[in-house]
Amino acid sequence: MEDRMIRVAITPGDTNGTGYEEILKAFENPVMLELCTPIIYGNPKAATYHRNALELTTPFSVIAQASEARDGRLNLLTASDEEVKIEFGTPTPESADAARKALQRAKEDLKEGLYDVLVQAPTVPSSKPDLEDRSLLVLFADELRIALVTSRLPIKQVAENISKEKVMEKGRLFHKSLRRDFRISNPRIAVLALNPQMGTEEQDIIKPAIEALEGESIQVFGPFIADEFFGDSMQYSFDGILAMYDDQGNVPFKTIATEYGVKMKTGFPFVITTPNHDPHFELAGKGLADPASMRHAIYAAIDIYRNRLDYDEPLGNPLPKLYHEKREDGDKARFTMRPKDQFKREDKKLQEKDNQQPTEKE
Repeated sequence: MEDRMIRVAITPGDTNGTGYEEILKAFENPVMLELCTPIIYGNPKAATYHRNALELTTPFSVIAQASEARDGRLNLLTASDEEVKIEFGTPTPESADAARKALQRAKEDLKEGLYDVLVQAPTVPSSKPDLEDRSLLVLFADELRIALVTSRLPIKQVAENISKEKVMEKGRLFHKSLRRDFRISNPRIAVLALNPQMGTEEQDIIKPAIEALEGESIQVFGPFIADEFFGDSMQYSFDGILAMYDDQGNVPFKTIATEYGVKMKTGFPFVITTPNHDPHFELAGKGLADPASMRHAIYAAIDIYRNRLDYDEPLGNPLPKLYHEKREDGDKARFTMRPKDQFKREDKKLQEKDNQQPTEKE
């Protein structure tokens, strides 16, 4: 990896929530600037309003382009400079639009490679979930990691959106994320049942999916009844837990991870993390927002970025072929063994050849 600071872009979310407060509090301690080079994609006027209203003292430098970001300081990139009416605690179309513009600018720069990782302050989620989403939502804190097969669906739609193929797809993504993002070499994954007792979905969908994943050398176990699983503290015996829907994963996660939580969508080529809470409109403007989840979202993004570099480096420089057989110009026979019957046939031919050799005259 290059000997430089990792550039972390941060979007503040809804301007009437606690995003700016959490970011400014997270960087109150100058030690944070020794870990990364932060770039806030936001509105300088909104950021200044939050800082003054909450009597915060964290300094920031306004820049126009990501290339202008400097190490050792909190950089604020002007994603928009319009006047924004701040109404603490009240989501408005104007505040949502400011959040959308900041995120759009940040995503454009991410595709251009102008920074390394993205941390998003919480926003109000879209009311229309993407049923074709090929990514995987992972919630994590310390050693607890929970992934969701479905997300943001009404309960009545959950069962009809779970299939063997979807459970397998999410299971593969989770397995790869545990190996690549969290550097767990051979992860053990627990799969939760959909119903409070074994039913049709478990027998016809989840169990066959587990068996198929086992055939791919992925260590998956279950399905486990959710309340029994967490009630018996079985989560500590696994590296990851695959839940079927939001509440099945979020409720135990927030119950266990009481101090902070982080979520990310894996399956993308980019590292994107978010504090695992809503915009906290009820706390906005009161100075009560806890920056712990924001700090840990930043820590996690940095760690995952480094983990991916370490994981991908050997794959970018594979070992050369160990041997080359005659008439073998491709990689098809690489590391292959000849069948035993082939060895037997060759031994027999050699014996016959030896028997046909004329003996030396005495």
